[in-house]
Amino acid sequence: MVSRSYSNLLDLASGDAPNFGRERKRLPRVATVAGILTDLDDENSVSSDAPSSVSQERMIIVGNQLPLRARRSPGGSGGWCFSWDEDSLLLQLKDGLGEDVEVIYVGSLKEEIAPSEQEDVAQTLLENFKCVPAFIPPDLFTKFYHGFCKQHLWPLFHYMLPLSPDLGGRFDRSLWQAYVSVNKIFADKVMEVISPDDDYVWVHDYHLMVLPTFLRKRFNRVKLGFFLHSPFPSSEIYRTLPVRDELLRALLNSDLIGFHTFDYARHFLSCCSRMLGLSYQSKRGYIGLEYYGRTVSIKILPVGIHIGQLQSVLNLPETESKVTELHDRFRGQTVMLGVDDMDIFKGISLKLLAMEQLLTQHPSKRGEVVLVQIANPARGRGRDVQEVQSETRAAVRRINETFGSPGYTPVVLIDRPLQFYERIAYYTIAECCLVTAVRDGMNLIPYEYIICRQGNEKLDETLGLNPSVPRKSMLVVSEFIGCSPSLSGAIRVNPWNIDAVTEAMNSALIVPEPEKQMRHEKHHRYVSTHDVAYWAHSFLQDLERACRDHVRRRCWGIGFGLGFRVIALDPNFRKLSVEHIVSAYKRTKNRAILLDYDGTMILPSSISRTPNMEAVGVLNSLCTDPKNVVFLVSGKDRKTLTEWFSSCEKLGIAAEHGYFMSVCLQD
Repeated sequence: MVSRSYSNLLDLASGDAPNFGRERKRLPRVATVAGILTDLDDENSVSSDAPSSVSQERMIIVGNQLPLRARRSPGGSGGWCFSWDEDSLLLQLKDGLGEDVEVIYVGSLKEEIAPSEQEDVAQTLLENFKCVPAFIPPDLFTKFYHGFCKQHLWPLFHYMLPLSPDLGGRFDRSLWQAYVSVNKIFADKVMEVISPDDDYVWVHDYHLMVLPTFLRKRFNRVKLGFFLHSPFPSSEIYRTLPVRDELLRALLNSDLIGFHTFDYARHFLSCCSRMLGLSYQSKRGYIGLEYYGRTVSIKILPVGIHIGQLQSVLNLPETESKVTELHDRFRGQTVMLGVDDMDIFKGISLKLLAMEQLLTQHPSKRGEVVLVQIANPARGRGRDVQEVQSETRAAVRRINETFGSPGYTPVVLIDRPLQFYERIAYYTIAECCLVTAVRDGMNLIPYEYIICRQGNEKLDETLGLNPSVPRKSMLVVSEFIGCSPSLSGAIRVNPWNIDAVTEAMNSALIVPEPEKQMRHEKHHRYVSTHDVAYWAHSFLQDLERACRDHVRRRCWGIGFGLGFRVIALDPNFRKLSVEHIVSAYKRTKNRAILLDYDGTMILPSSISRTPNMEAVGVLNSLCTDPKNVVFLVSGKDRKTLTEWFSSCEKLGIAAEHGYFMSVCLQD
């Protein structure tokens, strides 16, 4: 079989234009055959299939769950009442987008809505909240969220490999298919409201990692950002995922990919390099990956908290009352506080072991130091959650039985849901906050603690503090959480090293007051200036910068399924025409022809690596033309090439990638 490459050469040698490619069929923007492009005419450069009718800048924010709370209407009417979820990050980030930006939310609801009610609920949410609900069938949602997300992605991204069926479980292809199906449902909902030439789309977290492919496939020039709120593991961990390439390629269909820390971004870039062969460049402080002519930008910025919400809760009468209650309860004692979800990665048991060792090594701390551990309900479910709960309760029971006394409980475990103002009150009275997670994407608990320790006039009066005295706080944080690099005044620990955590807890208690004040002031200055609004505004700015060349780029989609990608070309690019090559070939008097051997003279898929007679004949035809100088370039050794092409007169050979040169083999 003759390869297409040297069929062209045969045509050139004969002076005839080739026959293939003469019939110019119009292909759709999304090619039906992987790797085949349409003719690069302006007619094919269609930006979208939907007309633009929106003049105001608009942001479509897509997350797994809408920032809403839902409950049944009172009175037995059977309807639904909806309200904003003020704790939702997706709602809080709106403050950083500006008043001139319209925001539309796309996501699912926590509550299951009956099919007969879905149309009315969707209409209500769109009209009153500008929310577009994605209704996921319960069985599909279970496979998607509790299956693929929580059994595969979440453990892997937190560095837990499925070494046994008990550790996350083996890869289940049906769960992956459910994940893709749910992402497709989300994509359909985005398409219902998007004006692709004007709108920006911001996708959040690992639940929707393949969504960018579905959107890019539908709208080649969609302005698309993605932010990962979890850690991104090192390539040695990530490469174990059977669908690793699909997820990477899906993310690369975004224009901007955001991470909390440099380490997470570095791991992602390393995976792209090792698994896809892509390299990145850093120019003027921006990191970019070149992907089929598109530049995929990388954003590194940790998320912040909504300070206004915290301050409003601090001003509530309920908060003041709770602070008074706790202040009286722990009078004469130093409170150390931990606030964690009840899951295997938060390191609650390690914290308790350190507390136990602190009381063992420092008997003077008994009766004086109390650890209050708030254990929020786990977001996942399974045997590992039950094991963490059992281990935590057993450790608390053991410590309290060993070191407790009348009027003194060393560890106070709160494993019931708390109102937000109650948690704020615990922040306010705690002298030190402990975060010992073994792996966490960001963890905003230290940020909330810092703002609450700043307090206000009413709380100062309640606690008996002098308003003119600088505030103080202490943080002991794990080096494996995303907020750790931002908190330069915190005591960083390896949570697996119980001795180090114990020493850090003791150090936090004995640090001089001026140093506590200095550390608090440093943290408060950072947290108050890098809030959620700052984070959202910065991301939008970078997304606008990443997408500003969309209008002038000419885009063509190629590939099937999750292998889809867009080729972006400069508007001045023109396809190399075979007819032009033949015409130029005939006009010129001197021609230099450099030919590669593997992949050009023979088919890449060919088992036999020796040239056939037809290939040798093509070379002889080109070499016999006195106007041609023909060189064959190959990595093969000179002896092999000399034997194969000894019959080709006047053929130049560059063997071993040019290390050995031969102008001609025969005189």
